[in-house]
Amino acid sequence: MIDQANRAARSGQELLQASGDVIARRLEIVADGFRDPLKADLREMSLMGSEKVEALTASAGVGLNGAMSLAATTAAVAARETAAAQGALNAVLTARNPAEAALAQGSWVTAAMGRAVSDGWAFGASIMKLQAETLAPIHAAAVANAKRLKR
Repeated sequence: MIDQANRAARSGQELLQASGDVIARRLEIVADGFRDPLKADLREMSLMGSEKVEALTASAGVGLNGAMSLAATTAAVAARETAAAQGALNAVLTARNPAEAALAQGSWVTAAMGRAVSDGWAFGASIMKLQAETLAPIHAAAVANAKRLKR
């Protein structure tokens, strides 16, 4: 997960740099268009909006699908934990003596804590992956534009 976090940070830095380069160049293009409207780069000016919409639409689709997947995973974990808690409660209630009840309760707590740690790491990794996948279309557009507009 550390490597994934490093890649996400690097990608974020690239996105910020590329975005700054694109914004600076496009401001020059707009200023040139104001100075001499007949020589304005209308193609580039028209791309300014459509490319953003395209990248944001792709990003939103990835984000929505990822969020739905995370919600389904969370629901499955909640159902699993509910069943485990019900099983533990049943074991406590049907125990033949207090020691057996304490053992059942302790076993459930130990297993639940282990699952919580494991699920927490898995959820964190999923969120990190979703972040990278959601930003990928925006990153790709910004980096491509920066290369294309470079003087």
